[in-house]
Amino acid sequence: MFTYLDPQWDELMPATTNKIEGGTNAPLRQMLRDHRGMSLSRRIKAIFWWCYTHTQFPLPPAEILKVMPRDKDIENAYWKATVDNELNAVIPQWGDAIAWHELHHTQPYRQDWD
Repeated sequence: MFTYLDPQWDELMPATTNKIEGGTNAPLRQMLRDHRGMSLSRRIKAIFWWCYTHTQFPLPPAEILKVMPRDKDIENAYWKATVDNELNAVIPQWGDAIAWHELHHTQPYRQDWD
């Protein structure tokens, strides 16, 4: 976890290895927060458009329409991912699922820490 503090490294190492978190993922999450209420397919299309418009050399609008996925393409990809997920019987791991006790308390104040 604190590998960047190891004195054996001659060069300065970053404190984090996740360089995309603040540079790419944060604006995407902000865009989805700003436009919450959209259907799932529209959110997926919004992510496609955001990523595409932030590329270094975007195509002209007529070419963009040929390249971008259509609603049916998105629905098919989502359906396939859902079927694959069900076939693999994915069991939630640590941090993958909502814990009931974190959202529902019997007292107004948290009592779960030491």
